[in-house]
Amino acid sequence: MKILFLRHGSTKGNLEKRYIGTTDEPLCSEGFSQLKKLCIPRCEVLVCSPMKRCIQTVSLLFPEQEAVICNALRECDFGEFEGKNYAELSENAYYQKWVDSGGALPFPKGEAPSVFRKRCLNAFEMLTQKYRSCASIAFVVHGGTIMSVMEKYAVPRRDYFDWHCENGHGYACEWDGYSISITEKI
Repeated sequence: MKILFLRHGSTKGNLEKRYIGTTDEPLCSEGFSQLKKLCIPRCEVLVCSPMKRCIQTVSLLFPEQEAVICNALRECDFGEFEGKNYAELSENAYYQKWVDSGGALPFPKGEAPSVFRKRCLNAFEMLTQKYRSCASIAFVVHGGTIMSVMEKYAVPRRDYFDWHCENGHGYACEWDGYSISITEKI
């Protein structure tokens, strides 16, 4: 099965390097502009996070196709870090502990990274199983969602943060039911 992972276009918070998880930000003008330059192949099934930035990305890139909305593919709940950037958090002792942990500690009043990753993996596995007879699926989601799936299934294996992709970018892949092989970076 062909799989396309595409991170939504830029939002104002993305441009300001803020942690934007549960904040339902729309795309900014730069986000719309960057997406208009893309030529993304149509997939048989289109899956999308319920967040505005993903829905707007789908509407712009796949205007003729209806998306399956999957709540479990939403971005991580960054809790007290939500809406803030590194500069604003630099004096926060827990933020420094979180950074020192390699991003493994739970977000204060938010979601534990391990819980977030498991949620994303369960949704990916459920959807690829549900649509196993289809030739292709496009996932228009968040950076963290893509990184979670790629860390678990992509070959060659790489760490979570090694799979980071910029807004409006992602990966075209082949899925054999056990592993993901990248055919192209988008």
